[in-house]
Amino acid sequence: MAPIYLPPVSVTSSSVPPNRLPAPSAVLELFKPVTWFAAMWAFTCGAISAGQPIDGRWVQLALGILLVGPMVCASSQAVNDWFDRHVDAINEPDRPIPSGRIPGQWGLIIAVFWSAVSLGLGAYLGIWAMWGTVCALILSWAYSMPPVRLKLNGWYGNAAVGFSYEGLAWFTGAAVFLGGRPSFEIITLAVLYSIGAHGIMTLNDFKAIEGDRQMGVRSLPVQLGAERAGLVACIVMIVPQVIVSLLLFAWNQPAHGAVILLSIVGQGFLMRRMLRDPEALAPWYNATGVLAYVAGMMVSAFAVRGLGV
Repeated sequence: MAPIYLPPVSVTSSSVPPNRLPAPSAVLELFKPVTWFAAMWAFTCGAISAGQPIDGRWVQLALGILLVGPMVCASSQAVNDWFDRHVDAINEPDRPIPSGRIPGQWGLIIAVFWSAVSLGLGAYLGIWAMWGTVCALILSWAYSMPPVRLKLNGWYGNAAVGFSYEGLAWFTGAAVFLGGRPSFEIITLAVLYSIGAHGIMTLNDFKAIEGDRQMGVRSLPVQLGAERAGLVACIVMIVPQVIVSLLLFAWNQPAHGAVILLSIVGQGFLMRRMLRDPEALAPWYNATGVLAYVAGMMVSAFAVRGLGV
């Protein structure tokens, strides 16, 4: 199905003066704090995997977590809501921009300003953190902004989000604490968990199948159907974790590798239930199986830290 492009419409409530400053509560809602956790967790995993002392560097850790969560991730949410404002005016008119609680051009101003501040903080944390921030910002704008709009295709869009929220955040955390480029082992883990995150993003798409179909968004549930998309999501999550486990055994970290294997077995039982009705049970799996996935990230981070790399 070809993307549906809606004509420009006014998305500012007539009852809200367009020149009024947006309320802080509306800006916070625009930034969607609930979405920050994945990036902040991945940054922390990266910092731990670096194998450097964290004691005495708590300010650096806090600034890094601030960078990837309340800055970069929040700016990506603002970018997404700005470029989705016409669709949201139809589907979710109570959101900050279409409701007028963020009036006029303020949504775009906030997205640009917060991206610029994020870049500044990334540069302050070092050259590798700056480049990680640059890549994450490019992906966040490409995900939402025409004519690229990676989000219109589940294969590309989910990959962009996975690498931005997981891989680049992990890489940045390690780079900040190493003061340089992370090792091959660290980068490998960051890439593998980014690939697995593609499956998590696919499960998130189940909540909007009908809306995506009507709006021309070719998410994997729309392209493949619910059952096949659910199976693909599970495979994409499991395979990278199996590779991580095997690598940990190869890197002489058998205890950590065994923990990852046990986690995979547990996720397999949960996935089996979820696949009976992916459309209904995907949110349930996100609240259960995904916790095991992110816990495995931390186990892997400590395993690499033990290598002394």
